[in-house]
Amino acid sequence: MPQHVPHPPPPSNSLGWGDPHRTASPPAAQHTPAPVPQPRRIVFLAHRDLDNPSAGGSELLVDRLADGLTRLGHQVTLLCGGPAAYPAYRDYRVVSAGGAYGHFLRARTAFTRRIGDCDLLVEVCNGMPYFAPVWHHGPTICLVNHVHTDVWRMRFDGPMAPAARIGRRLEQWALTGAQHRGLLVAVSPSTAHALRGIGIERDRIRVVHNGVEEPGPCAERSPEPLFVAVGRLVEYKRIDLLLRLWERVRPVVGGRLLIVGDGPERGSLERLAGPGVEFTGHVSEARKHELLCAAWLLLHPSALEGWGLVVTEAAARETPAIAFDVPGLRDSVVDGETGVLARGESSFAAAWCALALSARRREAMGKAARDRAARYRWDRTVRQFRAVASEAVRGWGS
Repeated sequence: MPQHVPHPPPPSNSLGWGDPHRTASPPAAQHTPAPVPQPRRIVFLAHRDLDNPSAGGSELLVDRLADGLTRLGHQVTLLCGGPAAYPAYRDYRVVSAGGAYGHFLRARTAFTRRIGDCDLLVEVCNGMPYFAPVWHHGPTICLVNHVHTDVWRMRFDGPMAPAARIGRRLEQWALTGAQHRGLLVAVSPSTAHALRGIGIERDRIRVVHNGVEEPGPCAERSPEPLFVAVGRLVEYKRIDLLLRLWERVRPVVGGRLLIVGDGPERGSLERLAGPGVEFTGHVSEARKHELLCAAWLLLHPSALEGWGLVVTEAAARETPAIAFDVPGLRDSVVDGETGVLARGESSFAAAWCALALSARRREAMGKAARDRAARYRWDRTVRQFRAVASEAVRGWGS
């Protein structure tokens, strides 16, 4: 929830109230507290729209915030890159600023020409920055899923290493320099810690956790061993590592491993896959939840996450997770209670085998995961974010 430095309350008898040995007349006039300022027009500036084929957890978070704020009476616009749809079921406006990468250069022009102005601009910082506070002269918030320090090295190695260094410097300058006046919203304590690690002052960071939908009826659990990994097929998700571990686990537990999602690594991963592996590609939200209900375990071998939204989605379906003890996932998985956090490849494989062979432990962890997931709902996330938005507007120019 949003982290604030509390102000100490006045003593209970500062005006004589509550002190049996003193009397005092009530104030001559009662003053109604000033209403908390709320930004009416809010613009999210993000890489993708939820309908983009490459959309993931970040896009889902922005969609839920935009939809929830709209329901609370705000006028919300999403300015994004790539193909952007504005289907009938959206209650907020979606504007495309251009192509998948060109929109980073066109964002300012698109904002000026197609939006004009707003009361609050929310820059979603996912690696490549927009430098919004440099050209937008009004309240801003920077929404950060995770700091890409190590991801730059994974995505651009070998001859492309200079690009990784440039990307890291741009991201760090955008977060520490361009954002020097605004608040930053981190989606987890891990992300907040990473922001402090690159020089962001603690009192400018607020933590607002991801939410999850109220779970509907759950499909039946698979009678045969079924293991699921969900996410974009990119380097840092380390599905290649999962496929190697599957070759060690499969002879012990049997069953199937489903890789749910799509991305640039799919072709090479399919060539690595052995028996019992199935790639589903992109699936609908309904189908994803059917698979999370059916799965015995969610497997999450990522090198880092902001939070790991699919962990909470699986938890709501009583499906425990096995992940590595890395930023983000150590926040969404409670080790030994709602799943297992592995410290290395061998411990990941060992936990996978142990939980697959013990229905009692899986069921106990699944129930604990469900109970914890009940604490994270999107309406709570929206209320927390709205409080930070109000704080950002109230503190602008002070």
